Amino acid sequence: MAWQQPNPDDRSDNVERLQEAINNTVENMCKAEDALDHASEKDRADIEAKNHRREESLTAMRNEVKEEAADRENGYS
Repeated sequence: MAWQQPNPDDRSDNVERLQEAINNTVENMCKAEDALDHASEKDRADIEAKNHRREESLTAMRNEVKEEAADRENGYS
């Protein structure tokens, strides 16, 4: 079997991909908030817990966008 080279690290679109993930997460949070009006108590607790986890993920993704943007500006060195 021939040795295969790994794909090169292409970070050129990381900021855009992360921003899209952030937008999708925010949209999902809004949809979940809308569903709270029709949810049972158990479902309500589940939705609120999931949105809390989403908020934590958003914080991490926003920090990563800042880091990636800075790295892009500095030439990914």
